[in-house]
Amino acid sequence: MSTTINKYVYVSINQKFDGGIRLAYSRTEEVEALDQIQHSLFRAALETLEVTGGVEVTTTADIPSRGTGLGSSSSFTVGLLNAVNAYKNRHSSAEWLASNASQIEIERCGAPIGKQDQYAAAYGGLNLIAFNPDDSVTVEPLAIRPETRNALFSNLIVFYTGITRSASDILARQSEQVEVNVNARARLARMVELTYVLRDELCAGRLENFGEILRENWRLKKKLISGISDSSIDEWHDAAIAAGAQGGKLLGAGAGGFLAFFATPDRHAAIRKAVGLRQVAFDYEPSGSRILLYSPNNNLSTR
Repeated sequence: MSTTINKYVYVSINQKFDGGIRLAYSRTEEVEALDQIQHSLFRAALETLEVTGGVEVTTTADIPSRGTGLGSSSSFTVGLLNAVNAYKNRHSSAEWLASNASQIEIERCGAPIGKQDQYAAAYGGLNLIAFNPDDSVTVEPLAIRPETRNALFSNLIVFYTGITRSASDILARQSEQVEVNVNARARLARMVELTYVLRDELCAGRLENFGEILRENWRLKKKLISGISDSSIDEWHDAAIAAGAQGGKLLGAGAGGFLAFFATPDRHAAIRKAVGLRQVAFDYEPSGSRILLYSPNNNLSTR
């Protein structure tokens, strides 16, 4: 289960005067050919869409773009595909964006990750996403009342730990452990069950068990492999619980990034003081990747 929030990765593309390629992200690359591009996602996306030169692509992000657990890398890939396809005057469906972004990241670039971030960024909204044995993916928007969704978001509070990490290393070790360890598989199966429990609770308009479900999920996740949490993360989590949070977890693979807690709004100030981390304000975003600006001279921007 996942939701999109109003934090964005922006991708802009326009025609370059000469036949070269200029990419601006945390670095700037100016190259003459695709095989000279250092950024693997950029290179694979441009190759996939057969863009060989004469373009300039710029990206910016509202939050740190790598290693924070909010799906920034996949949001970037989805947005990049959307921008480049529109630049070539082609429409991109949410399914096309999600499946091609997944293929680029997992198969072409070898990232040991799942597909949940790509589908979340492409479709947008609050969804239950099922990854089926035949490799198909089902995206089920949650049928919850607006007042339930509003109450859910008003009870969530998120902090940035300041720690970035490589999700690839964590997920690779987790995959290995799940294959060989029956207890790890049982924990993962229980985490899947909790997803459906949470869906049913939300669809019924019940939020009273949300915090406890988060707590059980985090307890199970920490036991999958070593290194998902550490003493600092445990201290922040325990401090928030002591200050009135009903449950919480790290977002993403673990070992850093953002901590999310569920608590009634009257406890947020106490939790903020107890944790001592930077709070990140956010709200619900119902839409997936979309074109924000398109002009006939081949300049456009997406998010």
